[in-house]
Amino acid sequence: MPRLPTPLTLPAGHARGDGQQNHGQDRDRADHADGAGEPEPGRRRRSPLRRGETATAWAFITPAVLIILGLSVIPVAWSVLLSFQASDLVTPSRWVGLDNYRALSQDPNFSQAVRNTLLYTVLYVPLSIGIGLALALVLNRRIRLVGLYRTLIFVPFVVSATAQGVLFSFILDPEFGAANSVLNTLGISPQGFLTDPGQALLVLVAISLWSGTGFCVVVCLAALQDVQPSLIEAARLDGAGRWQLLRHVTLPAMAPVSVFLLVWQTINALQVFDLVYVTTKGGPLGSTTVIVYFIWEQAFKNFTAGYGAAAAYVLAVALGLVTVGLRLVRGREQRRSARPVRLEGAGK
Repeated sequence: MPRLPTPLTLPAGHARGDGQQNHGQDRDRADHADGAGEPEPGRRRRSPLRRGETATAWAFITPAVLIILGLSVIPVAWSVLLSFQASDLVTPSRWVGLDNYRALSQDPNFSQAVRNTLLYTVLYVPLSIGIGLALALVLNRRIRLVGLYRTLIFVPFVVSATAQGVLFSFILDPEFGAANSVLNTLGISPQGFLTDPGQALLVLVAISLWSGTGFCVVVCLAALQDVQPSLIEAARLDGAGRWQLLRHVTLPAMAPVSVFLLVWQTINALQVFDLVYVTTKGGPLGSTTVIVYFIWEQAFKNFTAGYGAAAAYVLAVALGLVTVGLRLVRGREQRRSARPVRLEGAGK
């Protein structure tokens, strides 16, 4: 068997020195290559591709920015200035300072509109959420045609308030409406409904419940289906009944959704307008005049736009306070629920 040749090697110091020299040369070449293409400070320019991407981005953003400025920011700023002026939107306006707000505090029609709006809100908001939760609990079970029932309950919410007003104006007509015909058949005397000052606002609340409850049903149903089945099963194993499950398991799990519905329905109730405009136009005798209808009446019927703008900002401040208050209450509940529970005798 032939003998293998002895490998040719270099001394350790010589090999290490050559490696360091080669590494230094490679590093110098890399540094030179990096610095060769880098422009001097003050002369750095963006590539044409980067400039093209920036121009394209601005081309997509600009229409949305213009719409927001034209339909939101500018009208809000203009209406703020208008609330401190006496203007009819035709002749040149005149600066009056806080006179519009002082007049609002002494206007009995505005006070009546505030009372009507608060009464409408106090009746509509809890009833819509309560009825919506009750229907959601029923529809959360496995029953036949449950999909059809859910659809039928949600359909009125899709119908516009204008169409609802026209429909119920015919149904509740005191002379030719179907409602009084049914009451007459049952032996009940005819009712005035929308023409009776004592009934008109309550009838509007009932119409709003017919349409607005469907939204609450859908939201509550989604929240119920999101409750963890393990919590319900554990409570049942501990002997909890239906009422105890609802009170101690279901409702606490639905707390965020409940706060959302409370805020949403309150804002909608304080801003109700189209239903009033189509059905009663604020009557009879101002019994259904709400704040938004009062604002419209002052600005576009009486041509006192500055006065109407001041009323609008009173409503805006009220909405802001309601939202902030509910947010603070929700934050306090979250902090309270996040506190560790101290068991009795734990420190002993």
